[in-house]
Amino acid sequence: MHYLANPARFVRIAKMLTPWLIWPGLGLIIAGTYAGLFVTPPDYLQGDSVRIMYVHVPAAWLGMGGWSGIGLSSLVYLVWRHPLAAVAARAMAAPGAFFTAICLITGSIWGRPTWGTWWEWDGRMTSMLVMLFIYLAYLAFAQSTQNRGGSDRSLAVFGVIGAVNLPIIHGSVIWWKSLHQAPSFSTKGSAIAPEILWPLGLTLLGFTLLFASLVLVRMRTELAKTKAEARLARMAEA
Repeated sequence: MHYLANPARFVRIAKMLTPWLIWPGLGLIIAGTYAGLFVTPPDYLQGDSVRIMYVHVPAAWLGMGGWSGIGLSSLVYLVWRHPLAAVAARAMAAPGAFFTAICLITGSIWGRPTWGTWWEWDGRMTSMLVMLFIYLAYLAFAQSTQNRGGSDRSLAVFGVIGAVNLPIIHGSVIWWKSLHQAPSFSTKGSAIAPEILWPLGLTLLGFTLLFASLVLVRMRTELAKTKAEARLARMAEA
């Protein structure tokens, strides 16, 4: 952690890693999506509508995973004061919000033929919508903090508190009666047929690699901006 805390060293490593994340990620997404659309059979109950899960499930995973990363990075910043932890948290917010929105949109599209409605105020859908609002509030707060030249501490506290919604999302289909199906994966195995399941692993890994590459690019951009602003400030003082 301390080795990567040096911004210049981190930028060199991130620059090297980015293409190794984005190109395999895109390749896996294309392969998994093609297999999900044209290779796997339709579900015996949901028919072809089940194919949307190859985007919906990774989007849900990254919507929650994005805030898990924000919460962990915020905690690291509060405890150890690593500036890169604050940069990482801010860099994950926009991609996390994007995938949360994709999760809600694809879930609504999937729900129309499956449940007969575009939207239902059940626990899972409502808690994911709350997650999107939390992301948007975080983005607005981050922008306001940067404009005012304020401290990242209050933003980090927000990041930790926002993580409270994650166990609510996870447990919503268990705690409350819901149209949303119960968890498909458990210690007993998968409830999804293997001939339908396997492309999901490809898209899940592919979108995760793409998410990681986006975060690294955003971190590099913010660090470059900070470096340029510091250089201009020194020139103004000279």
